[in-house]
Amino acid sequence: MGGGPSTPELAAAVCEAGGLGFLAAGYKTPEAVRADIEALRALTERPFGINLFAPPGPPADPAATTAFAATLEPEADRFGVPVGAPKHDDDGWDAKLSLVAELGVPVVSFTFGCPEPRVIDALHDAGSAAWVTVTTPGEARLAAAARADALVVQGVEAGGHRGSFDDAAPGEIGLLALLQLVRPVTDLPLIATGGLATGRAVAAVLALGAAAAQLGTAFMLCPEAATAPAHRAAIESDSGTALTRAFTGRLARGIVNRWMAEHSGDAPSAYPDVHHLTAGIRAAARERGDPDGFHLWAGQAHQLAEAVPAGELVRRLAAEAHAVLHGSSQAKEPASEPRSPAA
Repeated sequence: MGGGPSTPELAAAVCEAGGLGFLAAGYKTPEAVRADIEALRALTERPFGINLFAPPGPPADPAATTAFAATLEPEADRFGVPVGAPKHDDDGWDAKLSLVAELGVPVVSFTFGCPEPRVIDALHDAGSAAWVTVTTPGEARLAAAARADALVVQGVEAGGHRGSFDDAAPGEIGLLALLQLVRPVTDLPLIATGGLATGRAVAAVLALGAAAAQLGTAFMLCPEAATAPAHRAAIESDSGTALTRAFTGRLARGIVNRWMAEHSGDAPSAYPDVHHLTAGIRAAARERGDPDGFHLWAGQAHQLAEAVPAGELVRRLAAEAHAVLHGSSQAKEPASEPRSPAA
């Protein structure tokens, strides 16, 4: 949910409805993250989580990044902004770790890698639980060895970035298969994510041994989400999704658009360098409302997202999952009527 849709209002609504709402810290300054946490705590007293990007691996070949930058010049001209300068930064890793420890965030989740055991130990000392996103059984073993409290098991159906530790060897396993592969290698609680949009899907992953389900795209049409209008329209469409490195240099799933079709073949594995190349162009396209000029992150089940209040969605998902798991006749198939337009 990083890069726009995540808001304190969305996380608070989820928390107040009985879920565990999350804030996205990626791409934000530590000061902005602090402000989000303070805003969330003003809206709810319930536990919540925050997601951090683990530091990237070694820099990619500069020549590959430079060559890709040259292919972006027509995009820059189209939107009237320059191609950005590549940077290999760590998204304020140390400052954000210090911040979440200082503020005692109840749950801190990580994507793009597993923190060292000393980092997780420090979070434990601050009273925080540490969750690590994994996309393969091997990553699950590493996270368990680092003393993670739970694993976010991300299937390839998920929207947005793959949470893989190594972008050169990303996990590309479907969620149901991945849950079955990860369960035998650890007894840690598993949080299932990827392509989940209905109570029946939540029930399915709970039946496979997950302790909880994590949904992202399903909440992107909620009025509390800050999803851009052009992105909302794409999620409401029947367009397909694909994996690409063309926007950030890291494999991610989004709705297919012109940028993805034209640049995926040339994009190197170079995160966050490519992110910095394209950030200004994408921001200009988003502001203009051009869905072909920025990333439209979404999972494979994005057509099932609805423009309903987040609290209502949480309660509905919980009721449907409970009905399915307990064999109740109240379990219903998703409505077939057209969705309401996005708020």
